Amino acid sequence: MTDTDPTEHAVWRSLWDLQAAMDADIARVYAEADIPGLRPVWVKELIKLHRHGPMTISELAAAVGRTHSALSQKVSAMRAAGWVRTEAGPDARTKTVALTGKAERIAGRLAAEWRATEAAVAEIDAELPYPMTRVVRDIEAALRRKSFRDRIVAKLARDPAWE
Repeated sequence: MTDTDPTEHAVWRSLWDLQAAMDADIARVYAEADIPGLRPVWVKELIKLHRHGPMTISELAAAVGRTHSALSQKVSAMRAAGWVRTEAGPDARTKTVALTGKAERIAGRLAAEWRATEAAVAEIDAELPYPMTRVVRDIEAALRRKSFRDRIVAKLARDPAWE
């Protein structure tokens, strides 16, 4: 075991910090618009529910491209904050998620913010000499050549602490 903290070095820390700063700016937009308690990471799900109506957690997870487990946790947080309500689904194993009146009242504003945010991101992307959309495509191509999992496993095979 080494005596250094491996979390002190993170190649993509600047990317994580950038994402956090952008999310904080979106949260400020909500606060300034008198929409307290709304987290930017919930907006996609709230818009989906507004556009498509109540869904089971599995349906909502599929609609936003997340796992059932991740969505279940997110729905619990959104329910605690008063943005969604849940009720028993068509069978005993499912829950249906629906917007609360509080969320319904601001759903149009959320869609407007989403469009404005996407336009702002596209504007920034156009200003870059190497757009982020291209970076993502290049990373996806690299991962098709060798998966992230395979890369991690290869590194772990050379690390005695993993044994």
